[in-house]
Amino acid sequence: FSLAACSVLWVSLLLMICAHGYPECQTISLADLFNRVIQHSARLHRLSSDLYSEFEQYLIPSKNEIGTRKCHTSYIVTPNGKEHAQKLAGEELTEVILKLLMAWGEPLAQFHQSMTQQQDYNIYSSNKAMEMSDMVHELKNGVQKVAEKMQLLGILSTFLNGEDTLHSLESESSSVFSVDHLNFLHCFRRDSDKIWSYLKILKCRILPESGC
Repeated sequence: FSLAACSVLWVSLLLMICAHGYPECQTISLADLFNRVIQHSARLHRLSSDLYSEFEQYLIPSKNEIGTRKCHTSYIVTPNGKEHAQKLAGEELTEVILKLLMAWGEPLAQFHQSMTQQQDYNIYSSNKAMEMSDMVHELKNGVQKVAEKMQLLGILSTFLNGEDTLHSLESESSSVFSVDHLNFLHCFRRDSDKIWSYLKILKCRILPESGC
């Protein structure tokens, strides 16, 4: 394995350890947890960009299609630019990140399933789709553990309007998958970039001594 591959495996292992509530997670510092979820998010965004580029080679959109693109996550209010994101309270920014991740879980699983049923796509593209689906689930659990750690340290107050709010997002997103694969990947690439950026901003807000 390359160094990069080993790093990805370690990040995934760490997020799974924390997701299952093992005591080892309690000994990991907040800075280290942030670093791991940011690395995971960066990898996720690269995957989404790669897969979008692959699809773009075969499904070139018209100018009209580009102008009418609409994402199923458009109803989630997100900061308008970096400066706006930096002004949000930590609780609000954490909630936005989790809302985006939960809104993509089921649609990505459906996207991968649709690819396996069509012979137009090669096995590498299908594998990337499956990896993205898995990574979103792992990243969601990782961000939740970061939030729990911040609450435990007294950095954040209760940051959600209730678990039911987020779980309802997951159920609502189960029927939004579109057969327009290019638009679907365009939207996910956009949102994965937002998630990555928001995590870096949140880390700098909470841990300014980390050299931001």
